[in-house]
Amino acid sequence: MSEQLDDRSSSSKVRSIGQNFRLTGWISFWTQLVLGVVSALLLLVFVVFGRRTGSPSNNPGTGLGVFFAICGLVALAVGMYLAFRYARIGKQLLSTNPNNRPRKNESVQVLRLGLIVNLVGMLLTLLGAQAIVGTLVARAISSQAATTLFDPSRIISGLDMFVVQSNTNTVTAHFVGLVASIWLLNRITR
Repeated sequence: MSEQLDDRSSSSKVRSIGQNFRLTGWISFWTQLVLGVVSALLLLVFVVFGRRTGSPSNNPGTGLGVFFAICGLVALAVGMYLAFRYARIGKQLLSTNPNNRPRKNESVQVLRLGLIVNLVGMLLTLLGAQAIVGTLVARAISSQAATTLFDPSRIISGLDMFVVQSNTNTVTAHFVGLVASIWLLNRITR
């Protein structure tokens, strides 16, 4: 009789963890996807239209910042894949066949990988943001009335703010991935 109770409580716990994985995985995936697409579009607009106006080429820090921003987006794509994988693990955990369920160690490894990918992605994106904001601050400080008349490239345009917004969205997306991974890791190790 006590074995049946243990099986029921164990099954109930696995079912609860599976539901958590599925729901959290999908929420994380879709949030990261939306923020990532918006970031990629903003960055693309900045690169395409910035070349026409000369904005990215007027400061070497901007090129480095855009490079790190793109690296952050690549890491975000990997983070989205891992969030999708969380949802798949949840579906496997909800399976009635115990042989289809992943082991706890395998699930924990995927969560740890998600933590690492999102932390590295956040670092890369923050490095990009620092480079870009640094160049914008330098341009803002050096743009006095006389300098601006002779060199219009010192003016900070709305186009320059696209790349700042892109980086902010990417950092937010990585943060969502981190929260999802930490929360699931907390749920699975209880």
